[in-house]
Amino acid sequence: MGVRVHRVSDVGVAGLHRLLDVLDDLREFDVLVVAAGREGALPTVLAGLVDLPLIALPVASGYGHGGDGEAALSGMLQSCAPVTVVNVDAGYAAGVQAGLIARRLDAARTDD
Repeated sequence: MGVRVHRVSDVGVAGLHRLLDVLDDLREFDVLVVAAGREGALPTVLAGLVDLPLIALPVASGYGHGGDGEAALSGMLQSCAPVTVVNVDAGYAAGVQAGLIARRLDAARTDD
């Protein structure tokens, strides 16, 4: 899609310090796709800390009730933070939406 992708791994609410360590870098991007399993809290927490579009991607990981991604999906849909949620394991859809947003923003910057 002509956009650059930067992957940040191993950050989450269980070790919030790891997220805070990269927070300034994350604020520099045009859009975030945030994948989370288990209870799906990471996108909600991060959306409260950044001022940019965030696409929440629930993933089928973990065990128990959260193992099929249902708990993550429910948590993301109930978020009071501004997030857009895609279906469980719908990384392709999340990536396409992020790419479309990034391309529009880039085009708007070059039109000035």
